[in-house]
Formats: sequence, structure tokens, C-alpha cells
Amino acid sequence: MLLCHSSPGSYSPALYHGGLRPNLNPSSLHLISPLQVSPLPSPSSSQRQEFVAVIDESDHTRLSRRQNARSAALFRLHEQQEKINMSSLHEEEDGEELQRQKIVDEASLVTKRIARFPGSIDFPKEDAVVVLGSDEQAFKQALEIRRGVAAEVLKVVIEAAEMKVVREFSHLSFNARAKSYIQRSGVVNLVKWLKHNSLTYPQIGQLICFCSSNLEAVRRLAEWLKTIHVKGKYLGYVLVKASSILEYKLEMLDQIVDYLAEKGVKKEWMGFIVSRCPRVLTLSMDEIKSRVNFYMHMGMDEKDFGTMVYDYPKVLGFFTLEEMNSKVNYLTEFGLSTEELGRLLSYKPQLMGCSVEERWRPLLKYLYYLGVRRDGMKRILMAKPVIFCVDLERTIAPKVRFLQDIGIRQEDIGSVIARFPPLLTYSLYKKIRPVVIFLLTEAGVTQENIAKVIACDPQIVGCSIINKLDVNVKYFLSLGIRLQTLGEMIADFPMLLRYNLDVLRPKYRYLRRVMVRPLHDLIEFPRFFSYSLDERIIPRHEILVQNHVNFNLRCLLASSDEEFNQRVQAFIENRRKFEYGEVHANLSNTESHLEIAVTS
Repeated sequence: MLLCHSSPGSYSPALYHGGLRPNLNPSSLHLISPLQVSPLPSPSSSQRQEFVAVIDESDHTRLSRRQNARSAALFRLHEQQEKINMSSLHEEEDGEELQRQKIVDEASLVTKRIARFPGSIDFPKEDAVVVLGSDEQAFKQALEIRRGVAAEVLKVVIEAAEMKVVREFSHLSFNARAKSYIQRSGVVNLVKWLKHNSLTYPQIGQLICFCSSNLEAVRRLAEWLKTIHVKGKYLGYVLVKASSILEYKLEMLDQIVDYLAEKGVKKEWMGFIVSRCPRVLTLSMDEIKSRVNFYMHMGMDEKDFGTMVYDYPKVLGFFTLEEMNSKVNYLTEFGLSTEELGRLLSYKPQLMGCSVEERWRPLLKYLYYLGVRRDGMKRILMAKPVIFCVDLERTIAPKVRFLQDIGIRQEDIGSVIARFPPLLTYSLYKKIRPVVIFLLTEAGVTQENIAKVIACDPQIVGCSIINKLDVNVKYFLSLGIRLQTLGEMIADFPMLLRYNLDVLRPKYRYLRRVMVRPLHDLIEFPRFFSYSLDERIIPRHEILVQNHVNFNLRCLLASSDEEFNQRVQAFIENRRKFEYGEVHANLSNTESHLEIAVTS
């Protein structure tokens, strides 16, 4: 501690922050030993500013005369700064812990990925989800692949060891003998050639494992596949999936291609067909003939058979004959004849890829619950067979629920589906809902009548809003029909919005200019546009003009020719009787007047 004398001349007063600061004389100070004071770090400029701010915030009292006052203030400021740094550090650690926990929670929600391991050859598609039962199952799968790879490596080791007894290789090391064996086997050149033809390394590894004894067979088969127009990116897929044909002779494969070409499958299509279903080439000639005859007996010709195989190659080489027979027998229960079944399969061969138990039976139970009978199911199958190929829960059930929500009764939904099966194939959010919203907002149809409109004419859902519905609505509004009145007309006759303007304009022009009918007649009977102008409207109007008869539009058009003629004759007869009655009454009145005159 610094000590000073209290003599008056030892300091001169100076103004410092409102107080007096002593002007100390260094000669009059008694300093303590430096060993008794622990050195403090020199304060930085920022610390000095903070220290001054602390002094400014005080009560402006006279500073303490203690020599370590400034050092103590800096020390306290340093402690506060350390506390702030420690608290911020703890907050960062807590934030990192929360972020880490969030990542763990999100990862737990992700679908379990396929187990991958070194040496894996099969690379599944991204949309394929395989959930392994346990780590033991994944280990067994990895072990099986590893065994195949180890077998090939062991073969190289054995061959390199046997080369030790050969005089020209006896002086070489083991690595040199192994390298020489690999080069002599042609693996390196084959790998380079296959890689040049767009094969992946896992595919190349599988092919070498399949035919390690005859590597030239891979090159020979790949060259043959190119001749039938198999593209490079599908070449490896076909070689791996149809690896059993590595042992086949090329003459046998040519025989299969020529036979299919005779039955309507063009050779230009063979590359596309084999790329989508390589198992076609693995069938024997007898199996190919039996499958072709299976479809030919349904009444298919070569053209239908060829296009069917091109559209869905699995129909020929993927399913067994037992599966094909069971599906065909199930379809015949709808009352289809053999020829109808042949036309159905040639139009939609994807039906053969659907399961009877998992796809068809649940669908038929659901349709029967909605009120669709056997004839309706047959109509659905023949008009839109794709309905039997789509998912029930994701595609069909949401649309049925939507029809129920807009007010269509459950007993009417079955008839709606049977009359217009494509309704179940339309997109709910891109097609069905927009049409319903348009009818409610732009066509004047009320919520009470929207169910009636869809139930009476479900085909209106298939019309384009921009090219059909909106154009017709604007046309009727241009005739002077109010929006609310137009909605009532649509509820009475929903087909009104499905006609082309080329059909509507001539009929309306004839109604107003020739028939001289008011617009009110058209509003009362909007079905006027559904009758033929040349075959119904004009001939009957001319009959009315010739006989001086006038009927309303409903009586004029909504009857058969016989009923119309009877109605016209009855009207003429009533008019004749009426006119005859008036003449007879006039004659009797004249005679009475004459008699009175004579008597008078």
C-alpha cells in the first residue's frame, strides 16, 4: 500500500470528476516491495471505457485514496465478463443439445432404410422399401454375397499357387503369379468392355460370378442383345436378370425371336420387350408356344397379340400358366364370352398383372355394397378395365366419399358409376372438384341441385371447364338468360352444357326467327336442344303450320310420331266441331228472326 505525508506542499489540488485529486510527489512516497504485490494484466482500451462508465454512474463522490482502487474495479469488471461468457457458453451447449435431440427425433420418423454393407452387389430402387426383421437377417444376406466374392478370390489364390510348379512362373512371387493369372483370364479386358457398354460395377461383378469359367459367353450374349435393339443402359439389367441364358446357344435365342415375329411381335420391338421383361428369353420353345396358343385361342389375331406383348411384356414371360388360367376363369364369371375376353386382354393386358385375392375381390365387394350389380360390373370392366387395376383405398374410395359429401344418395352412387365408369379414373382434386365448384359458382347451380345434376348426368364431370363448360355458360348468358334461371335449366337438363355451339346456334336461330317463339318457351323446355333440327323440329313445325295448329315445345317434340299425329288430328277435329257448332247456331238464330218478322 502506498503511504504519503500529509504536508500541505505535497500535493496540488486538481479538478477531477467533480472532486479533488491529490498531486502526489513520488519522492515523498514510501513504496512497498514489488514481491508483495501480485501483478495484474494491463487493462485494454475497452476495459478503460467501461471502468470510466462505472465511475460516471457512481454518486460522484471523491475517489478512494487507496492505491489499488482502479485495479479492484477492473478485477470486478473482469469477473462479471467471465460470468457473462460462462452463461452464453452454457446457452450454446443447451442449444446444441436441443438441435441434436431434434435431429434424433426426425431421424426416428424416417422409414428404415435398406441395410447396406461392403460388398453389396444389388442396388435396389429408391422407392423399394425392404424392412429387415433383424440384424441377423442383414448379416446373412451380407454373408451370402461375401461368400460368392470370396469364392472367386479363392479361385485366383488356388490358381496362383498351382502356377508355382510351372517352370516359367516358379521364380515369380505370389502377387506376380496372381496378376499374371488375372491378365490371362481376360477379366480386365472384359470389365473395361462391359463398363464401356454402360454396365455398372455391381452388374459386372454379378456377371463374372455367374460365368467365371466362360467369360467369353458374356461378351457373346451382349453382342447378340445389341442385334435385337437392346439399349446400352438396359444391357446390364437384361444380362443380370436373365443370367441363365448365358449357357444357351444363340441359335436357340434366334429361334425364339423368329417365332414371336411370326405371331405379330415385330423384331424392332424385341429390344423394348426384353428390356422390360428379360424372363421372356429364359423360356423354352415349348413354353413360348403354349403361352402364345393360350392367347390365340381367345380369338386374338397376330396384330392384337403383338401389340398386347409390346404394351405389357410380362403378359408373356412373367406369369405361370396356372396363374393365367385362374385369372381368365375369374373374369369369365362376369359373363364374358371368349371373344370378349380376348378383346379385353388385348386392350388392357395389365389385368393379368393384378392379383385376384388382393385387388379384384375387395373391389367387387365394394361395388356390390354401393349397389352395382353383375351387369354393371361387366359394363365397368368392358368400358374402363383400368378400374380393376387401381388401388381401392387410394383411388376409388375417396371419390365415392366425395360424391356422398355433395349429397348423392348411396343407392344412386352405384348407378352413377355403372353409367359412367371413367368417373373413378379422374383426379379428384384436378378434375372432379373443379367441375363441381364451377357449377356452383359460375353456372348458377345451387347446393340443393348439385347432387341432382351429377347423378342425372355424370358425364358432365368429364367435360373441360375452359373449352366446354365456360363457353356454353357464356353463350346462354348472352341470350339474355339470368344466371339463376340458367342454374334451374341445368338442374332440369344437365346435358345442356355438353352440346357444341355448332349444335346450339342453328336450333336457337330457328326457334326465334322461323318458329317465332319467345325466350320463355326455351327456359321452360331446355330439352329443345336435344332434338334433331332436320329430323324432328323442322318437320313437325311445318305440320303445325299447314294445319294451323299451335302446340308448346313439350307437346311438339316430347312424343313419338304416332302420338304427335294423333294429337294433331284430335286438335283439328275439335276445331272442326267447334266451327260447325258456331255455324249451326248462327243459322238457327237467322231462321228465328225471319219467323218473327213474317208473323209481325
